[in-house]
Amino acid sequence: MSSLNEVCEQLVKGVNDALGAAVVDLSSGLLLAVAHNVPYFTQSYLDAVAAAAVDMFRGNTVSAVEDMLSTQRGSTVSHMIKEVQMTTEKTYHFMSVVPGKENSLLVLITGKKANLGMGWAAVRGALPKVAPLCPS
Repeated sequence: MSSLNEVCEQLVKGVNDALGAAVVDLSSGLLLAVAHNVPYFTQSYLDAVAAAAVDMFRGNTVSAVEDMLSTQRGSTVSHMIKEVQMTTEKTYHFMSVVPGKENSLLVLITGKKANLGMGWAAVRGALPKVAPLCPS
């Protein structure tokens, strides 16, 4: 059986122009696993990126919108964001909540030479490998 770090390493090695991959605990913001090939991805940088990802999926603004939807719909709406693709000047970020492990997030960061479809295919292909290794 692979470890989460090994799955992240395979993801980085398997995607053209991949810079890094990580698994983030959405309840605490802690990194559960990480692999990268970028010297400036220091621990403090990685921790900040993990915290930013948590904000995108579970931040106060997202929670406020979910509360409003819950009121409007008359039923509880929570943790509704499942995937996010973000583009910066030089990178693509692919983020997906791990199915069955709603507090775990798989993140892949690539340069812009990466093919978007291949990035998503790699992330979605890695999710079944990540799920059994994540905490409940």
